[in-house]
Amino acid sequence: MAISSPDRDDPKYKVSDIPEHLRAGVYAVVRLDQSEFIIHSESRCTHHVRMAVTIFSDQGKRFASQTIGYDKLSKITSFKGTAYDAAGNVIKRLKTNDIYDQSAFDGFSLYSDNRLKHADLSHGAYPYTVEFEYEVESKKLFFIPSNWIGGEEKVSVEKFSYSLTYPTSLPARYKTYNFDAQPKIERNGDRETITWTVDNILPSRFEPFGPRHLEVIPRIAAAPSKFQFDDYPGDMSTWNKFGEWIASLNRDRNTISEKTKLEVLGLTANQPSVEGKVKAIYEFMQSKTRYVSIQLGIGGFQPFEAEVVDQTGYGDCKALSNYMVSLLGAAGIKANYALISAGIDYVPLDESFPSSQFNHAVAFVPNGMDTIWLECTSQTNPFGYTGHFTGERKALAITDQGAKVVHTPRFAAEQNIQTNVADVDLGTNGDAQARIRSTYSGLQYESNGLSYVLDNNYDEQKKWIEENTKIPSFDLQNFKMSNQKKRNPTAEVKMDLVLRKYGSLSNKRIFIVPNLMNRSTYVPERLEQRHTAIVRKMAFIDIDTIRYKIPESIYPESLPPSQNIKTRFGQYESSIRIDQGELIYVRKLRMEKGTFPAESYGELVEFYKSISKADNAKLVFLSKT
Repeated sequence: MAISSPDRDDPKYKVSDIPEHLRAGVYAVVRLDQSEFIIHSESRCTHHVRMAVTIFSDQGKRFASQTIGYDKLSKITSFKGTAYDAAGNVIKRLKTNDIYDQSAFDGFSLYSDNRLKHADLSHGAYPYTVEFEYEVESKKLFFIPSNWIGGEEKVSVEKFSYSLTYPTSLPARYKTYNFDAQPKIERNGDRETITWTVDNILPSRFEPFGPRHLEVIPRIAAAPSKFQFDDYPGDMSTWNKFGEWIASLNRDRNTISEKTKLEVLGLTANQPSVEGKVKAIYEFMQSKTRYVSIQLGIGGFQPFEAEVVDQTGYGDCKALSNYMVSLLGAAGIKANYALISAGIDYVPLDESFPSSQFNHAVAFVPNGMDTIWLECTSQTNPFGYTGHFTGERKALAITDQGAKVVHTPRFAAEQNIQTNVADVDLGTNGDAQARIRSTYSGLQYESNGLSYVLDNNYDEQKKWIEENTKIPSFDLQNFKMSNQKKRNPTAEVKMDLVLRKYGSLSNKRIFIVPNLMNRSTYVPERLEQRHTAIVRKMAFIDIDTIRYKIPESIYPESLPPSQNIKTRFGQYESSIRIDQGELIYVRKLRMEKGTFPAESYGELVEFYKSISKADNAKLVFLSKT
């Protein structure tokens, strides 16, 4: 009897086949996450992906679409998709005219050959399952995608499989994180395949104040050793070799015009210090250039020549950083180009695994014990300020000898200070008028996007104040913002407010919360058992001084006791006193940065609870009449 070929319309991915423990409390189950990366040579590779997801609600709708990127050095050789109902019957198969092919325009790239194909198999009735399968062939070997094993809340994974195949003469390197399953290794002639398989992965649970999500999700990272990108062969088996390749891309791209050289020398002639010279050149660069993204083949990694930036006035992070290094060189100042992972949710650099772990380039000037870091893509960034974007992390400095891992500036609590000083005239009807001066230094300079509006127009600044002044109800009478662009910058916001019904009335009493504008209400959720360490990413100090001018016809019925709460996470202090007819409220909160043991979580919850209680305590005034 002949064996019949499988019918493609037979039920597939039936919802009833999903184990109950994977369905409980989720909005999607990944039925299959299968990928294969094949290295053919130093300049050619193939990536094959097959993904099937059962979607239970709108929260999982994003899984119903698939986007694949490509460029002039890669092509999508196949792209298939099928949707199934709950019983596993086919609802729809992806057709060619269902696939949108378009430029991957990001709104700020001047030049880009990046494109994408996009398809959507959304269905109106839940649950349903979508399956996508595609293959991308590349004429470059530089970056091997990481594979994340699950890693989402309320999304479970039924089957995961990842294989990495390479010629034995060109072995790939790999490293696993938060994951100890051993791979299967097979050899077939001159090729070797490493395969990881995992089944029944429950949803992740991310705890308050836990490590970055990307630091706790199981993943497999891989990278080539020898590779070729366009006409540039390289080796990333060590940081030095990788640095040599980056240096080769930058070589002979530091020429600037004689006119610009003379301008640079003129700017620095009367500057006695290296810092003064660097500042003058940095601000010259800011005034002369603007940022645009360049994403053309090797141009995604190789900067424009400094001369091109000099003439056109634009460039991407690579070109502008290289231009800055070139300008400094014209003044006889040694500077370096550096690669970094930028952004708030960055993945920290793993020194033990040389590979492409970067998305940004900056410049820096070694200056004895005082290295000066320069963000070259911003026309408004304070000189020498790294901030949340590139501060407090490792970077790869490209040196004459290759490369070395360095660290960008750290910010101590004493640098990240916010102060609020207010004079409040309290009326007997509960209304008040307030004159407030707030300062924001260090990382607090960026609070809620403040640094971006300091040089904006009146309306944008007013909007920021209205959205970020934490007073329940107020009318903004006038305001002024000022910007001190130091290496540890400071913003100042002055404002006059009318506070309608700030105090609530009851018979002969007026009730107010003396903490005018920095009240904490947040208390972390309690956990029966904490699994991960507590991570506080920023140290800071908040200081509030509120002076209330009190009408002679009322007096405080009683004063709340002073607070002084000390924990390993920080210290909270508050006090209220009467001085020459004024009631003066002072609050100081210092929070520490660091990693703390999981078992101390209860202490953290109690600390926040105590802060919230003290911040929102009311003061009662009693009428004398």
